Amino acid sequence: MTQAQVPDTASPDPEPPVARLEGASRLRIFAVIGVVVLFAEIAALQYTMVASAARDIAPTFPGVGANISWMVIIFGLVGGATTPIFGKMSDLWGKRRMMLISGASFAVGTLICALTSSWALFLVGRALEAVAISAPTVAYGLFRDILPRRYIPASIGVIATGLGMSALVAPIVGGWMLEHFSWRSLFWFMLIFVAVVIPLLVLLVPETPLRTHQRLDLGGAVLLAVGVGLVLLYLSNGATWGWGRPTAWGWLAGGVALLLAFVAVEKRSAQPIMDLKLLFSPKVSMVLLAALLGSMVVGIQGYSIPYMLQTPNKAQLTQHAVAYVVAASNGQLTPAMAPLVHISFNGLMAYGLGATLLGYGLHSAVYSGGTGMLAGGGAGEWARRVGPRYPLILAMGTFTLSCLLYAFFSHSAWQYAVIAVVFGLGFGSFYAAAPNLIVEAVPARQQGISAGMLGVVNSLATSVGTAVLTAFLAANPAKFKISIPGVPASRTGGFITMPQIYADNGYRDGLLFAAGAGVVGLVVAVLMRHGRRPATGGEASG
Repeated sequence: MTQAQVPDTASPDPEPPVARLEGASRLRIFAVIGVVVLFAEIAALQYTMVASAARDIAPTFPGVGANISWMVIIFGLVGGATTPIFGKMSDLWGKRRMMLISGASFAVGTLICALTSSWALFLVGRALEAVAISAPTVAYGLFRDILPRRYIPASIGVIATGLGMSALVAPIVGGWMLEHFSWRSLFWFMLIFVAVVIPLLVLLVPETPLRTHQRLDLGGAVLLAVGVGLVLLYLSNGATWGWGRPTAWGWLAGGVALLLAFVAVEKRSAQPIMDLKLLFSPKVSMVLLAALLGSMVVGIQGYSIPYMLQTPNKAQLTQHAVAYVVAASNGQLTPAMAPLVHISFNGLMAYGLGATLLGYGLHSAVYSGGTGMLAGGGAGEWARRVGPRYPLILAMGTFTLSCLLYAFFSHSAWQYAVIAVVFGLGFGSFYAAAPNLIVEAVPARQQGISAGMLGVVNSLATSVGTAVLTAFLAANPAKFKISIPGVPASRTGGFITMPQIYADNGYRDGLLFAAGAGVVGLVVAVLMRHGRRPATGGEASG
């Protein structure tokens, strides 16, 4: 079936008039765009601020140990599972309404996290916060419905890259608060942020009258949500459980089985959550494939670069190793003898700068986030003029280049900054291109669920990228051994593993894997037939 033959299986009823802001002033339009984009940044804001604070949060919950990672895992699980459902409900009941519901859930969850000292309640709070992950995907459709069409492509590009709160403000403000206050201040900051933005959304942003006239397929929704959740659970915990263990594979197999059941049920449903012919058509499936590959790059770089920057540098690692040897020598080696100890490592360990979270923000996040923020709107406007396929090609090319630069170049502060700019250009272009390609591919009444499926692919791919990188790092732990003049090597022992520190090869292998995903994504973008015409804001498909 060709793209032109793909049927629009939305309700046959005529669409109601769309409440576009055609007669509104530029000030009103830009105010609406600004408020929606700030609201859509809620999830990214908390992730940037909270994920890096795990070491500060852990002592509050003694006995949790390595399970502290669940504060991040549960956010991805719940967010990935609820995004397509919220997307569908936005098609049925209103996009602004579903954004407000997600914001209210986020506020309640943030308040729980700020107050509780119970690990179980903290995870409940994190799960309630995770619903806000759906906000950007719902916002794509809201912009499509209410904005004049000439503003839609650039505005969609700005949604994911934001107005600087998550990319620029969060690393700096979050790092500053962690250095001067407790980790709870991060949640109070986010609660204040959402408490300000929600009323602005109510007062300034109109609701769309566009509705899909059908019931919500609860059975299909449950199959989709639980299936996605189980797959994400496996991807998030495979490194800890063991990728090949039958008990771990059970979660993956169960998730895949439920997703296959979802496809079978939807094929027979008179009112499916999404038209599967549309989902598997070339103009949608090729976009989802490109999104899968690009999000793998984002996942790998998003995990590796902050960790690399915050790893102690070679001199600091040497000091830590000497201190470890002195403490473990049972008095045979005194601090005064420490200068005699020679430390050798199993890798170059050239990437570490010993930066704090604030240092990471100043050395890298400011450059990648600032460039991405500008590139998102610019690539969206470029898509309006020449088509969203070209920004996607740019994104995949710069993704590949940034991975290769990180993998093979040395890692001084200025080099981190320069490469972050390259990545930021790709980041902004990617998150402008993919949703615009979806908007151009689907009818208006399928917009919410289609963007939700794009969100699912992004979540799965980010988890896959992180899992792949984790496997490479686990296979390349940093180790050191000592030698002391006049002391036989047999007495000083062999290599000693340094916990939570990894050799250069681990990061290099992960980044080369990401570069490979970027190359394949570039091929997909070049071959893609969809998106070669100027973006219309959904006019051609809606």
